[in-house]
Amino acid sequence: MLQQWVILLVAFCYLGILFAIAYFARKRADAGRSIISNPYIYTLSIAVYCTAWTFYGSVGRAVSSGVGFLPIYLGPTLMAVLWWFVLRKIIRISKTHRVTSIADFVASRYGKSSLIGGLVTIIAVVGILPYISLQLKAVSVSFNVLHVYPRHLSSHVTSIWNDTALYVALILAAFSILFGTRHIDASERHEGMVAAIAFESLVKLVAFSAVGIFVTFGLFDGPHEVFEKAMQLPKLEKLIRIETMGGGYTNWFTLTFLSMMAIMFLPRQFQVLVVENVNEEHINKAIWLFPLYLFAINIFVLPIAFAGLLHFPDGTVDPDTFVLALPLASGYNTLALLVFIGGLSAATGMVIVATIALSTMVCNDLVIPVLLRIRAFHKEDLSRVLLLIRRASIIGILLLGYLYFRLIGESYALVTIGLVSFAAAAQFAPAILIGIYWKGASKRGAMAGLLAGFLMWAYTLLLPSFAISGWISTAFITDGLFGIRFLSAYSLLGLDMFDPITHAVFWSLLANVGALVAGSLFDKQSPIERIQAVFFVDALKQGPKVEDTYLFMGTSTVAELKDLVARFVGQAQAERVFSDYARERDMELLEDVKADAKLIEFAERELSGAIGAASARVMVSSVVKGEALSMEGVMEILDETSQVIEYSHQLEQKSNELEEATRELKEANERLKELDRLKDDFVSTV
Repeated sequence: MLQQWVILLVAFCYLGILFAIAYFARKRADAGRSIISNPYIYTLSIAVYCTAWTFYGSVGRAVSSGVGFLPIYLGPTLMAVLWWFVLRKIIRISKTHRVTSIADFVASRYGKSSLIGGLVTIIAVVGILPYISLQLKAVSVSFNVLHVYPRHLSSHVTSIWNDTALYVALILAAFSILFGTRHIDASERHEGMVAAIAFESLVKLVAFSAVGIFVTFGLFDGPHEVFEKAMQLPKLEKLIRIETMGGGYTNWFTLTFLSMMAIMFLPRQFQVLVVENVNEEHINKAIWLFPLYLFAINIFVLPIAFAGLLHFPDGTVDPDTFVLALPLASGYNTLALLVFIGGLSAATGMVIVATIALSTMVCNDLVIPVLLRIRAFHKEDLSRVLLLIRRASIIGILLLGYLYFRLIGESYALVTIGLVSFAAAAQFAPAILIGIYWKGASKRGAMAGLLAGFLMWAYTLLLPSFAISGWISTAFITDGLFGIRFLSAYSLLGLDMFDPITHAVFWSLLANVGALVAGSLFDKQSPIERIQAVFFVDALKQGPKVEDTYLFMGTSTVAELKDLVARFVGQAQAERVFSDYARERDMELLEDVKADAKLIEFAERELSGAIGAASARVMVSSVVKGEALSMEGVMEILDETSQVIEYSHQLEQKSNELEEATRELKEANERLKELDRLKDDFVSTV
């Protein structure tokens, strides 16, 4: 048992180190010497995927289902193989359109619609709350284990004010605000946060490896002894077989698929993979380095699980805490403290990135569209308001996560809570993946798909979690909705052969994809939808520096545009970005001069980084005076866009052919020089 003040002192010192790293990285970025423009830092930031679920929950899942923990890491490994084709395209699109979040991406694809951006935000917030509660539970339980072990740890908390998880939520809210909302940045990148997250990824890998080595080579004579002793017990021997997993091979496939979607479409993963990406070439390194990281952090999961079952055969110790309980039981308190810091790293990394991403979405896609409808805010400086909204959102999201923990957290293991969020994040996959490969996907189709999938997920997975915890009746699970057996949450339409997770994923994605495709086929896209579809689907043909289509045919002065941008990012930053624009193009921007279409589009992209694509379009439209484009005008732009894309593609091919011809000429020249030298040598010898 460790004293509370020791644990708290070490934890706050560690969080202080994280903040120092973030501060240093931010200062370097301001000086133009970014430390995150590095493929290794990028890969380590992606490892925010490994949360407290990985650090504690993988061992807990291995105890109950053996190798059943592997699909959660097999999925990202398989998806990494596709990153050069899928992730690179998403990054290219996001850089072109100044995308700030996954909600912004979907909204921008489907006509820069604030409505669909708001829907994605609601799904993300509701879907990720269980995952945030998982982190709060993990930190709270691990803190209590360190403090009370070997006394019995009560899992029931009678008073909120005595609940460690509440104070964890408040502390993490404070650090999330410090890391991500100190000021509004039009680029919406958080270099300090990324540097801190990369450092945390190293810490949790070292901590987990340390306890794994201690268990395998300290408590036993190596992995062979651990497995030999485990295989002597029938209860442990069966954990090596896939059949041990509830649902068998079907569940294995479902979890692999879910984790493939989660690594891409969880809001925090989209943030580090796409929004925070500095150079798309870093994907080349991440493709093989990230799977290697996953392998390294999971190599000791089974030995720790077996060692825990062998040391605590009476079942009095929660398997999720084996990584802490084994060092404590052996008297290695310092190692246990290191493990706690590793778990703290895993949890805080997830919470900080997730809350920053979600707060941006809440601000840009829920609150700002409402404020812009109120005339009183049309002339106000909103840069401070944006910060307040995001900070309040962070606090609100973490308190909601804590509420979910209080209501549901004690009824589920860590992994089960995480899978609820994984299934929610999978609802974004159809709208994004179909949207970047099929020009016919429409806004109404995407909205229908998202809404159908979300409602099906809520009915088959989220509501049952409240029912199992005793907060609502279980009748809709056992007897079906309104007593109709075919409407049972766990056996919808009589489909009762799957486990609850597989059942929910099957029905929610079937409804999602079906509604999206059917809705798009019977829908007529608006002009802006068609233009955005061309740019998203043909993104890789356009080159990495393509700019938006010039949709604004009205007029506005440079001063009006500059004032508009300043209202959201601050006067100093607005002056800087417009000066950079003029300098890069070797031109002078006079205040009273009418802005051309390129400058209007530039202003919209700058605003997109601060308030999202949908709100940026509304605000720019409010200061640009002129008529909207006609359908004929839109079709001309589409034709020109397609021609430019095709011409660009042809130029790229010609450039490649020219490079190849140049290389062959150089080789031929070298051969001629060599022959000339041989001739001179021959003449000299004769």
